[in-house]
Amino acid sequence: MPTVAPLDLEGHCLAAVFLGDVPHFALADGTIHRLDHGHKTVQANDGLLAALHDAANDRLITGGEDGKIFAVTAGGNTAELATAGKKWITSVAAGPQGAVAYASGKIAYVRFADGKTREFSHPRSVEGLAFSPKGMRFGVARYNGATLHFPAADGKPVELEWAGAHTGITFSPDGGFVVTTMQENALHGWKLADGKHMRMSGYPGKVKSLSWSAKGKWLASSGAPAAIVWPFSGKDGPMGKAPLELGTRGNAMVTSVACHPSQDVVAVGYDDGMVMAVRFADAREVLLRRPGKGAITSMMWDKEERRVAFGSAAGDCGVIDISA
Repeated sequence: MPTVAPLDLEGHCLAAVFLGDVPHFALADGTIHRLDHGHKTVQANDGLLAALHDAANDRLITGGEDGKIFAVTAGGNTAELATAGKKWITSVAAGPQGAVAYASGKIAYVRFADGKTREFSHPRSVEGLAFSPKGMRFGVARYNGATLHFPAADGKPVELEWAGAHTGITFSPDGGFVVTTMQENALHGWKLADGKHMRMSGYPGKVKSLSWSAKGKWLASSGAPAAIVWPFSGKDGPMGKAPLELGTRGNAMVTSVACHPSQDVVAVGYDDGMVMAVRFADAREVLLRRPGKGAITSMMWDKEERRVAFGSAAGDCGVIDISA
C-alpha cells in the first residue's frame, strides 16, 4: 500500500512540484513550502496567480498580483526574472533555451535567457500560454481561438480560429498538434500540418488539467467523473476515435491529472481529495490517497518515478510514496 506524508497548509495550492528530489508547494498567498529535511518556506510573489514547473531547467516559474515573475530553484532560491509594473500576471510558460513567457491583459511577453523581452499584443485578453517543444514558438489561448508566435523572428503569427472562449493551451510533445481548453465544457484541437480541427466535447464540467503521456500518444484530461484520455497516436489524432475513461467514480469529479514519466499510467486526483493511479492498457486502479479536505489542484511525479507530490484547494498537500 502506498504511504502518504501529509503537509497541512493554509490556503489554495496552485502547484505541487519536485525541484531536484525535493517536493515544493506554491500557495495562492505567494509562499513556497518545501519538505527538505523538515518543513521550510520562502516568499515569492505577493499574491500568486500562475505557477508551473520548468522541466528543462528544473525550476518553478511563478507570476502574481504584484506584477512580478520569479524563478524558484531547489533549496528555495528565488530570483526575479521580470516585472510588468502593477499589472497582474495571469499566465506563465517555460520554453526552450531558458525562455519564459508571461501574460497580463491583452499582452503576452517573452523573456529570453539573456534578459531581453518582446511584447505581443492581442485584440482580447491572453488566457493561456504554452511553448512548442520544437523550435522557438509559443501559443496564446484567446477568445475565438489561438495565436502562434515565433518570438525570435519577425514574421506574422499563425491564427487558429474557433468560436468561443479558449482558456488554456498545450502543444503535443511532437509539436504536431495544439489543444486548447474552453470556457464551455470542451477541448478543441488543431493539426498544425493542415489546420484540421479536432472537437473533443461531452464533458460534464470544465477541463482545468491536461497531461501528455510519456511518448505523447495520449492526452489525459479532467472535467468528468473519470480521467478522459484521448488517443494521439495516429496522424489525425483523436478524430473519429473514442477516448479512454479511466478511474470512473460516480459521485466525484476529476480535477487533476498527471501522466507517469515513462509508463502508460496516469495519476488521477478528484474533487474530494482522493488520488488514484490507473493503467491505460487494462484500466487497473491503485488507490494512492483516500479522500481529504479539498479538491486536488496539482500533481507531479518525481524523476525516480516512485513518488507523487500533490496539492489541494484547501491546502492539504503531501507526498505519496508508491514504492512502499
